[in-house]
Amino acid sequence: MKYPEIQPYKTAFLPRGQHKIYYELSGNPEGVPIVFLHGGPGSGTSAWQRQFFNPEKYQIILLDQRGCGQSIPHGCLAQNTTSDLVEDLHALKEQLGHQKWHVFGGSWGSTLALAYADQYPEDFLSVVVYGVFLCRERELFNMYEKGGVSSVVFADVFEDFANVLPTEQQGHIIQNYHRIFQTGEQKLKKKALQAWTKWELCISRLEVDEAALNAQMENADYVLSHSLIENHYFVNKGFIDGDAILKTIGQKTQDFPVHIVQGRYDMVCPFETAYQLHKAVPHSQLYVIGNAGHTAKEQRTTQKITEILDQL
Repeated sequence: MKYPEIQPYKTAFLPRGQHKIYYELSGNPEGVPIVFLHGGPGSGTSAWQRQFFNPEKYQIILLDQRGCGQSIPHGCLAQNTTSDLVEDLHALKEQLGHQKWHVFGGSWGSTLALAYADQYPEDFLSVVVYGVFLCRERELFNMYEKGGVSSVVFADVFEDFANVLPTEQQGHIIQNYHRIFQTGEQKLKKKALQAWTKWELCISRLEVDEAALNAQMENADYVLSHSLIENHYFVNKGFIDGDAILKTIGQKTQDFPVHIVQGRYDMVCPFETAYQLHKAVPHSQLYVIGNAGHTAKEQRTTQKITEILDQL
């Protein structure tokens, strides 16, 4: 990361119905506001994500979306949809007293950023997204079903993921994992929770750091919220119409800059969607990272993101 580790100068909760949304502020209290939208859905934020931003320039705003990270209640799926998350962002902006802010999100965070821009374009100074994803049928198939891009490139890892299910149920993996998460006996549910998160971690970068993967898999709270919430969203196709967003997003974002960063070999969110977004937003800038996969932790992806954020 370009910038050193820093600590928040404020942490608090935003009350939203039965949910309490954790958020934190770091960097410059008088700086330009920028909010980071984490992935998953269900991953929560991490301290390293503060290091994307120049702490002298920005008021850095991180929040844990409903049900994950330090938000309460943990793993809760009730009142947890994309429109709920969009309203949380708008409410947080209002509470912090900002007329507009920069919005930066990756993976699922890119989905949420685009859904937010579609609903409240007046809130934006700019949007920066990486690992672009719109929860469309083709994208979900590519990641979770046999014959999709990920299952072909990672056939060995996919076999372990699919084999949590009986052979006859392996044609509808998202739906059948959902059934286990909702009604399965506890031993099978625990195995499925582990398998769902491990599959994504194993395909998220060109070279997997086994030690880092194992450490993340040992975080039971992370695995629970990531697997449950992500599956909840994906069985409902993200509670959005990705094709409809593509049709309107060019007009919705015409008054502010749009930057798109995409790893060429992203197996979680393949390149096609980022390219379609770029074509749908004529004034956008597309940066293709030729030797990168999905995660923003890969060196050249990190470099390009921090370069963009420094220049906003």
